[in-house]
Amino acid sequence: MALALRCLRPLPSLLHRSSFAMTRGLPQAPRGCPAPLLEGCGQCVQQMLLSRQLATKKAKGKGQSQAKVNISAALVEDIINLEETSEDMQAVIEALKEDFSRNLNVRTSPGALDHITVVTKDGKFPLNQLGQISQKSPQLMIVNMTNFPESTAAAAKALRESGMNLNPEVDGTMIRVPVPKVTREHRESLAKLAKQSTNKSKEALRKVRSKSITQVKKFKNKVSEDTIWLLEKQIQQMADEAATEMDKLLAAKTKELLG
Repeated sequence: MALALRCLRPLPSLLHRSSFAMTRGLPQAPRGCPAPLLEGCGQCVQQMLLSRQLATKKAKGKGQSQAKVNISAALVEDIINLEETSEDMQAVIEALKEDFSRNLNVRTSPGALDHITVVTKDGKFPLNQLGQISQKSPQLMIVNMTNFPESTAAAAKALRESGMNLNPEVDGTMIRVPVPKVTREHRESLAKLAKQSTNKSKEALRKVRSKSITQVKKFKNKVSEDTIWLLEKQIQQMADEAATEMDKLLAAKTKELLG
């Protein structure tokens, strides 16, 4: 009996060392959390466990599926505003949609000319603020520049360089705009422009992503490595989802243009 008690006496110490070994690998609790590591609020503990789980998945190497990161914006608001990053990425997508809608149509209509930007000595203006646009026949549109005759040449130039395959003809303050024929070459040209617009939008998206990741890296000496990695992964994840949406928009627009 005495021998058994002597054997059991070191057990609490062993358990303490084992517990320490298990917890030392966990990321530190978020800054400002008043609770100890293992007795913190449920949100903090859950976030720390998610960090370790994802870090373990990362260490397994490429070619294996990884869990989707979904960090609470409130937990990292002192590092980066994830909602603002999401809004900036969505703004790029919306700009691409608007470009597709305004400038890339098989059938040219008066409304398609409204927002063509005209550069004048007084600044940049939409064409419909400078001239009255009307459709004289299915094959011809007219832009009446009587109210701003000094901008007639600039308006004709904007029409010519709009990427809509327009060849305007100036007659005093009137600009005659023949409606281009819907040829296969015209359709393919529009599809090519759609691809170019998408590539430009993806470049703008990459700038938003890079700006956000740079912001996160400023805190690499203030927060855990896991936190930095999780944030970078979430930002990349957001950018990938935005790029996927752009690809879907391009596929739909290309199908519409090519028929």
